Amino acid sequence: MRWILLIASLFMLQACQSLPEDPINVANPFDLDRFMGDWYVIANIPTLPEKGAHNAMESYTRIGPNKVATTFTFRKNSFNGEFKQMTPTGFVSSENPAIWGMRFIWPFKADYRVLYVDEDYQYTVIGRQKRDYLWIMARQPQISDEALNELKAVAIDEGYTLEKLNLVPQQALEDR
Repeated sequence: MRWILLIASLFMLQACQSLPEDPINVANPFDLDRFMGDWYVIANIPTLPEKGAHNAMESYTRIGPNKVATTFTFRKNSFNGEFKQMTPTGFVSSENPAIWGMRFIWPFKADYRVLYVDEDYQYTVIGRQKRDYLWIMARQPQISDEALNELKAVAIDEGYTLEKLNLVPQQALEDR
């Protein structure tokens, strides 16, 4: 519960800041059903609770036409660290399925936007209009340097600076 309150407080404070003038682009076309499932966090500009995350994974399950159950899990500070889990709900925009409001605590929703997803739905870049947090994710726990650089370029093209980008340590599936 403490994590939920902390995340909600963080997002509420961020909401008070002004938004950049340039709108951020989102994935288009975007198939919400193909996006569902497990995504490994490869790199991020983390929220406070995510700092030090290892084996971070985001899982999405559609629970309504415009509603997504989300489970975010990770180990804190090491592969054997304390297990953490958050279960926000994603509220999908009826105007664009790549734009969500992520609710950690009622009634607040944090901005969550799918900036990019490749045509095979194996790689994605998630961001926010404010360009303050970023998640580069993949269907597998490791990706090539070339793929990571291409995903970083997407973020840069959308106005992100990457000096706060962290690589998220991921163990191979057989080592978990």
